[in-house]
Amino acid sequence: MGFVRIASFLFVIIFLINGGSSTTFTVVNQCNNTVWPGLLSGASKTAPLPTTGFSLNSSESRVISIPAFWSGRIWARTLCNQNATTGKFTCVTGDCGSSQIECSGAGGIPPATLAEFTLNGAGNLDFYDVSLVDGYNVPMTIVPHGGASGVGKCMATGCAADLNGACPAQLKVTLEDADGVAVACKSACEAFGTPEYCCTGAFGTPDTCKASEYAGFFKKACHTAYSYAYDDGTSTFTCSGADYVITFCPL
Repeated sequence: MGFVRIASFLFVIIFLINGGSSTTFTVVNQCNNTVWPGLLSGASKTAPLPTTGFSLNSSESRVISIPAFWSGRIWARTLCNQNATTGKFTCVTGDCGSSQIECSGAGGIPPATLAEFTLNGAGNLDFYDVSLVDGYNVPMTIVPHGGASGVGKCMATGCAADLNGACPAQLKVTLEDADGVAVACKSACEAFGTPEYCCTGAFGTPDTCKASEYAGFFKKACHTAYSYAYDDGTSTFTCSGADYVITFCPL
């Protein structure tokens, strides 16, 4: 009995030290071109990730062990290159400004499609969403696997549509040296910077900040994705004990 008690005690200690079991994120690139996923932790006390940025070729995937209780975001950087002379790494969309493939604590510059997570949050549930609040650059989905049945809305979410071509002219980001090809779609907040689009100041509550016509464009194309700051009701999903597959350009 003494051995059993000691073994149980050691298990509890190891559990507490490691912060509980981790969650697995499988990041998949089904885009025709290479993307460079970026990862940013949202809480200062969150355990460090094994990577904050990497290259992912077309049809390639990577499995990442995520610490328990982690919160943060994942996004795709596109059209990236490394300067042969200076070694500086930059991307046309989603660049994190670190000048390296690893983002090292820097977030993606809008516009970028975001996968957002809070693991083991209230009620020990994972909260997750795909957000277009900071704009859009590539299609993205989150699909939970192995989660507890009947817990919250343990289901797939995301924005599988290609919005760059259909993006309203006022929001469209194009490449000057590529005959005006659209590479991203800004949010109305980024494009215009006014309180009614950014949900700030007098428009800083759900009652005063309503979905604009531009948020409506995002919502019509991607029903389950966040289209503006207070789009919680149809855009936040919960699950328990799941692993997650984050796919760029899902088929």
